[in-house]
Amino acid sequence: MRAKPITRHGRTYWPLTRQPGGLQAFKVVIPQGTEEPEPRTHEGYEWLYVLSGRLRLVLGEHDVVLTAGEAAEFDTRVPHWFGSTGQGPVEFLSLFGPQGERMHVRARPAARSG
Repeated sequence: MRAKPITRHGRTYWPLTRQPGGLQAFKVVIPQGTEEPEPRTHEGYEWLYVLSGRLRLVLGEHDVVLTAGEAAEFDTRVPHWFGSTGQGPVEFLSLFGPQGERMHVRARPAARSG
């Protein structure tokens, strides 16, 4: 059984987790457009990974563009907004911890000797 997509404000969200509460995972598609950023804050912690396209992320005083293969993580109490750069749609994965849960990295790459 697959969860049905949810469309809000032109953005489509596919829930990837079945259980309520705790960490939630979504696949998100934002169509090409040039929305004016309206940063917001709320409780939680978010991790984004871009699958395709270009994702504009406004995070506090930073305004960056993430491309396929790039990720960002942030405390959602920092004013934030994300959307398309206007150069086509963007598709990304979002992991969200509503109570501020963070993603845990268990292994790190070995240091390279040079």
